[in-house]
Amino acid sequence: PQMPHGHMPLPSFWKMVEDTLQQSSAQLRTFCQTFETVTPSPVTQPLNPAEERKVLSLVSKHGPDKLYQVTSNISGSKDLDLTLLRGQIVALLQSADTKGNTSRWLVDAGGPRGFVPAAKLQPY
Repeated sequence: PQMPHGHMPLPSFWKMVEDTLQQSSAQLRTFCQTFETVTPSPVTQPLNPAEERKVLSLVSKHGPDKLYQVTSNISGSKDLDLTLLRGQIVALLQSADTKGNTSRWLVDAGGPRGFVPAAKLQPY
């Protein structure tokens, strides 16, 4: 199949590709900045009484320095993955999975235990 820019000399083709990429990365940056100013940080959400009791039990079991808050919704895809909502509090059990992968952490979600992406947790 003939490329639409097949007749262009290579240097100007690459220049065009580069310009397009720079433009879209600038648009993406603007979008991210807008997005960050619009969404409130999850920490400001008050906990409901049930969640509060759960947090207290996690603190008493694991200690306050092990508590993390989920920064965005997590839908578990593998076995042993947890599905959690943004703002939920979990306790860190192990900062790696069974294969030693440190991007997946084992957490106690106040009952269910399982793995979540470490990138979606922040210290509470």
